[in-house]
Amino acid sequence: MDVYRASATITMNQTIQIGPLFTDLYELTMAASYFDHHVTGTATFSLYIRETDKRSYFVAAGLEDVLNMLHKFHFSEDDLGYLRTTGLFSDAFLSFLADLGFSGDVFAMPEGTIFFSDEPVLEVTAPIIEAQLLETFLLNTIGFQTLIATKAARCLHAARGRPLIDFSLRRTQGWDAGIKVARSSYIAGFEATSNVIAGKIYGIPISGTMAHSFVSVFGDEAEAFTAFYDTFPENAVFLVDTYDTIEGVRNAIKVADNMRKKGHCLKGIRLDSGDMVELSREARKILDCAGFPETKIFASSGFDEFKISDAIERGGKIDAFGVGTKLGVSADAPFLDIVYKLVRFEDRDVRKLSPGKITLAGKKQVFRKTDRQERFIEDIIGSREEIPGDAIPLMKKAMENGALVDPIPSLQEIRNRFGHHFSLLDEKYKNIYKPARYPVAISPRLLEHQPEFPGSIKHPEKRSLP
Repeated sequence: MDVYRASATITMNQTIQIGPLFTDLYELTMAASYFDHHVTGTATFSLYIRETDKRSYFVAAGLEDVLNMLHKFHFSEDDLGYLRTTGLFSDAFLSFLADLGFSGDVFAMPEGTIFFSDEPVLEVTAPIIEAQLLETFLLNTIGFQTLIATKAARCLHAARGRPLIDFSLRRTQGWDAGIKVARSSYIAGFEATSNVIAGKIYGIPISGTMAHSFVSVFGDEAEAFTAFYDTFPENAVFLVDTYDTIEGVRNAIKVADNMRKKGHCLKGIRLDSGDMVELSREARKILDCAGFPETKIFASSGFDEFKISDAIERGGKIDAFGVGTKLGVSADAPFLDIVYKLVRFEDRDVRKLSPGKITLAGKKQVFRKTDRQERFIEDIIGSREEIPGDAIPLMKKAMENGALVDPIPSLQEIRNRFGHHFSLLDEKYKNIYKPARYPVAISPRLLEHQPEFPGSIKHPEKRSLP
């Protein structure tokens, strides 16, 4: 495979700006060939996640970043200068890119929406070059943020109402990933993040206490706890496992007694190692016996939905969890098989027939059937224009002719949407070990309009409506 090396490089003091060059090279080489051969027709691409046994549902996230990027889509002079140094592209094509913006339409599920495998979460209709150039950015943006929001939702379900805090920043795979993890986990119900810059950007509550190094700097634990309390009398949470956890709890109580005399209370203690089920139970007894039933027990270190569930099942007395590394990298499922496929070009529907990767042609919509309490019953993947009965269409027009249709919702509105959707999804589909398969059908109309071998896309796990 050929490698093309430009003469220009990014120096250490330059800031990397996300724009049209956030793409794979073949998007640009295809665009250049389209340009040379005057292929300018309108295309529709569909973005969806292929079937996976690792996730029974997904939480849509990342649309805000998509809309913001498309709204200001533009090749800068610096971008064009770099492309020129590669020697791959003609001056005519680069001149074309200089005037290029996004002029198309976007249909998408709003962030916070619960959706399922093979359902289009976003579709782009635009001139082929515009639509093609967006592929990498859309897959990266929607894919990662949906991955993390879904992982966070699973943790939320496992916690059974206990607060969760994002502690992932130090081990996420890049600073930008850390910021998006904080946002995505907040959408899915986390209470706060340790990530200060994410707190500033998004208005997410921030949370944090102390590290073991803080305790080690002082002569003993009680001295360290006292110093922290002196600085933060209203927000004192002591990390008690630097040396001996149970002794650390007792030292916390000594300081808490002095705090009480001054009119303050110990907010909590934090466990970060050992058998946190047994340690939390013992710590709870000690705190209660000492007259501190209001002091909470927080736990961190290696938690995700599986460890949270296990801790609760085994009777751990943990009031809230810090969820870090395994959230930030979605440890049990670190990627999604998310794809962006051409489904219509000019006046014809198109589809891919590759073995194991067959696509559904045509512009689509996802319709949701609910019961009288609005609980989810079944989804139907149908043609964009059809309305099957009283089912609810999930995809909304977000951009038209390159312009936003509606103002972008606030993060709190998105979080509320998720909470509402999640409450309407039956518990059997949320099970983290053996969830039931949510029924997703393909409408007869969509099946009938598939070009070539329409029967070949009837997956055994997806029935068509009678």
